Amino acid sequence: MAYDNEKVGELQGQALLDGMKARFPDAKTYNIELFSGASTDPNAAVFFDGAMKVLQPKITDGTLKVVSGQTAIAQTQTTGWLAANAQTRMDTLLAGNYSSAVLNGVLSPNDTLARAIITSIKAAGKATPVMPVVTGQDSEAASIPLIMTGEQYSTINKDTTKLVAQAVSMVKQLAAGKKASTNADATNNGAVDVPTYYLAPELVTKDNAAESYKNNPTLEALTK
Repeated sequence: MAYDNEKVGELQGQALLDGMKARFPDAKTYNIELFSGASTDPNAAVFFDGAMKVLQPKITDGTLKVVSGQTAIAQTQTTGWLAANAQTRMDTLLAGNYSSAVLNGVLSPNDTLARAIITSIKAAGKATPVMPVVTGQDSEAASIPLIMTGEQYSTINKDTTKLVAQAVSMVKQLAAGKKASTNADATNNGAVDVPTYYLAPELVTKDNAAESYKNNPTLEALTK
């Protein structure tokens, strides 16, 4: 049982598209850069591949332009998931490719990296007249105020209370001698096929943040 990480990536990719369309209504094409997590983390590739399912067709048809040309996961990876590494790479991308070009959006795989990318964008003077769309994940408390002000466009909510509720439900089913509920193909762990239940992650923007975090008083308070 887990949240569907490929779906997380798909939501991030779609958020990037939707955010740029709303934020740059007169643009026909968009300049973007891509970030992924640590190459040593298998989840990083799942997030990135999910996002690219949405973004690659738009890159292919010319709607999106990755100005740096860095589209392979080996080029976009962030060693150790470290904010400093993301900020350094963003600094380099901006200095080398955006002296005159407008940056419309950045695919960031999580909130920690998103904040580092935003810091770089602001330092380079690329936050005006319009802040580029920057995605995220994990609903980190430090990013919620940025979402409410528009500096960070989106994050992903993977509500742990839903994980707990589903786990309790599955344990009760097993205790009653029934099969636990599944909603996806079994996942092979290298030894056996394990029945799988994926929960749906939720995209969070300024518009739905308060509703999304209504079960989390700490995060909900940050949306006010």
